[in-house]
Amino acid sequence: MKLEQKEKSLLFSETMIPDIFFAEHLPQMPGDYLKVYMYIIFLSKYSKDIKLNDLSKKLSLPLKTINDSFKFLEENGLILKKTTGYSIIDLQESTLNQLYKPNLTPSKESVAQTSKNQARARVIDHINNMYFQGIMGPSWYNDIDLWFKKYNFDEQVMISLFEYCYKRSALHKNYIQTVAEAWASNNIHTWSDLDKYYQKQDKLNKMKKSIAKKLGKYNGLTQYEEAYIENWVMDYGYDMDIIEIALKRTTFKQNPTFEYVNNIITNWHERNLKTPSEVEAFLAERKKQNRDEKEMRAQVSKANHEQRQYDNLDFLYANLNINNKGEMNG
Repeated sequence: MKLEQKEKSLLFSETMIPDIFFAEHLPQMPGDYLKVYMYIIFLSKYSKDIKLNDLSKKLSLPLKTINDSFKFLEENGLILKKTTGYSIIDLQESTLNQLYKPNLTPSKESVAQTSKNQARARVIDHINNMYFQGIMGPSWYNDIDLWFKKYNFDEQVMISLFEYCYKRSALHKNYIQTVAEAWASNNIHTWSDLDKYYQKQDKLNKMKKSIAKKLGKYNGLTQYEEAYIENWVMDYGYDMDIIEIALKRTTFKQNPTFEYVNNIITNWHERNLKTPSEVEAFLAERKKQNRDEKEMRAQVSKANHEQRQYDNLDFLYANLNINNKGEMNG
């Protein structure tokens, strides 16, 4: 495998890495992949041939890690696969080509968008200074502009998106994209939408803690158990007052599971029971039906028992008559 890059003077022995790498790629690159990238840049200055096995031994990394590293570097536009090996991408030139796009927008539309563009420019500037210390990579500008258009977020929501990811130490594009998708799927476009969403999530989290406590799950809920609760609240539209009724019914069962509680609540939803009073009325009616059925079974059982007694007496009388006739005839 041959490694190469554009020829540079060999007068000095430094290995140069442009700042665009630190702004755009370093934050999301795993440590072992960075180790591979740095070393192949060093080798590429001298157009060295090297086998992957040799690279694995030289860097004390498993061969699978070496292969995964090259795949990652290629997918992220850091190296280019060629018939003889790989070529190191010139990041400055590549970034410039990505950023340069002829402006073909009609002048009237440009004027109409001026106010919105200025507002968004201020947002991007705020994001750059607040979360990137003023050295945000150039590609972020296009990504933020794309997210504005794709998700129709207002300026405050876009700032909140970066704030949310920053607080979770996950300020990389894949994570931000995932959160943006989730917000958009919950119809979040304005600050008011986001505020309502946060209130709903806060209420949901409090319900999860309350349910866990009532069921004695002091180590917290599993992901699947939380999914059950989200289904009851988000899909069925049930509040804690209805869920509480279901939880109380677990006292009649040893070691009740979430599956058991879910079956109860799902049954209520399928019966279109929407309020606590409707649920209580349904349970009272079912209790009455069970009591009536129990009384009916008891009456039937008693009648059957009495019938058997009558049958036994008839059989006894019949035998006595036969015996008495036999004695008389004797």
